[in-house]
Amino acid sequence: MATERLDRIRVARTALRLLNEVGLEGLTLRGIAKELDVKAPALYWHFKDKRALLDEMATEMLRRMTADLAQAPPPADWREAYAAAMRGLRSHLLRYRDGARVYSGTHFTDLSYAAPMEAQLRTLTEAGFTPGAAARAWQTGYSYTIGYVIEEQATGEGYDLAAREERLSEYPLAAQAGEELFGSRDEGFESGLAALVSGVGAVLGPG
Repeated sequence: MATERLDRIRVARTALRLLNEVGLEGLTLRGIAKELDVKAPALYWHFKDKRALLDEMATEMLRRMTADLAQAPPPADWREAYAAAMRGLRSHLLRYRDGARVYSGTHFTDLSYAAPMEAQLRTLTEAGFTPGAAARAWQTGYSYTIGYVIEEQATGEGYDLAAREERLSEYPLAAQAGEELFGSRDEGFESGLAALVSGVGAVLGPG
């Protein structure tokens, strides 16, 4: 393995594979170096610190996501295209342990994001959004999706809803909210996404 060329992409792919085993907190440059059968200082030729590595990992995640989503052209209707993009983002983040935390706050290391972003913004502007409104709409959906997945991955299998309801017996509305908040994550995401699409259309959309 050590005879293979060591570059940023190879390191990032190895780190993503290791991420699913150890999680973000357990991911270290030393551990990645061991997996690659090299000395840890070799990685510092490519990444000055863990943050720089996370940026490359997130960029590699984006490259994979873009390649997958490019196989299916986006729907013509902006609402369907917008929702499909957010579903695709969530689906790809969930492929990696702590994937949303890795992706959040990323400074992408190349222009992989440019073409998909341009396509999404063009769909919105061609539907009648102003360029500024299209950008705000995209940022709003992006933030919702990443935030949802961060919480989704942080809570794992979720809560014991019966125990939660018992603890909150004096707060009936908060107790009843448990099923909606911590029940089916897929249904929860779709419910929030539907509200988001309606809100974006009403506040930022054409007219």
